[in-house]
Amino acid sequence: MTTKTKKTTKNKKEETDILVNVENLKMYFPVTSGVIIQKEIGQVKAVDNLSFFVRKGETLGLVGESGCGKTTTGRAVLQLYEPTAGKVQFNGIELTELNANEMRAMRKEVQIIFQDPYGSLNPRMSAGDIIGEPLKVHKLVDNKVQYREKVAELLSIVGLSPYMADRYPHEFSGGQRQRIGIARALAVNPSFVVCDEPVSALDVSIQAQVVNLLEDLQAKFGLTYLFIAHDLSVVKHISDRIAVMYLGHIVEIAPANELYFNPIHGYTRALLSAIPIPDPTIEKTRERIILEGDVPSPLNPPAGCVFQPRCTKKDKCKCSETTPVLIEVSPEHWVANCECCMSK
Repeated sequence: MTTKTKKTTKNKKEETDILVNVENLKMYFPVTSGVIIQKEIGQVKAVDNLSFFVRKGETLGLVGESGCGKTTTGRAVLQLYEPTAGKVQFNGIELTELNANEMRAMRKEVQIIFQDPYGSLNPRMSAGDIIGEPLKVHKLVDNKVQYREKVAELLSIVGLSPYMADRYPHEFSGGQRQRIGIARALAVNPSFVVCDEPVSALDVSIQAQVVNLLEDLQAKFGLTYLFIAHDLSVVKHISDRIAVMYLGHIVEIAPANELYFNPIHGYTRALLSAIPIPDPTIEKTRERIILEGDVPSPLNPPAGCVFQPRCTKKDKCKCSETTPVLIEVSPEHWVANCECCMSK
């Protein structure tokens, strides 16, 4: 869902604080048929017309159920996937217009922490080599002494012993492997990091340690995060603002506390109602919103509002006829403006 084309009241400081600006981003994957001669028979619309921005030093949380396009969005922003359409500006530079060599140089500024701490590390490389590879690729060290010192420093920064540099990934726990992935991302001193569900594969106690580590690193190095997750409690803890995705669209975006205490879109309210509360008295009295049906296929998404087939108020409005756009209902709080989703 696109942002309504109208000027918002932003001062000059807010405009210059924007580090990443995404406009009308689309990521379609072709579906083909045939063995020898392949013919395109459709497109999976994984990301469909997304617009958002991330300010310097902030964490933007990106939430939604599995398959809604969160990971694809993060990879398209970093140009790991070539977007079908749209613009991605990083610090005023249009990333979609860069050639391969120019984008390779830009990797020093934009990095990613992958979801799977087991599959994202090369089992044939030691921890020191995994962390040190970006230093060699971008020629950030002059000799072996500097290389070893930098690797040892990075291991210490993420809470691992420098003596672990010679160990291989199978000798580490899941939490330790994710710390190696974080150290690898920090090796080139980036300013923007996409955290692609960095704690979803870890035990709950380890999740808290890694989230606290990410917060400490952000404060120490002035990092900017796009934090992708489906655990709403984790997202609330670490995020300054939160964007809610559904079937390739952003349906609501707001400051973290505002979103949790004043959700407007029907899908956001359904998501928040699914968060367990440890107090049984409160749990019994609060409203539970159960969505009917299944998520439509991104191969053939519904016309108009993509959430309309599952909306509890779908019979009371005409959101199947028009595609809602995001409008600002209060400062920094944007929501898709179909009639049923705007009324509680």
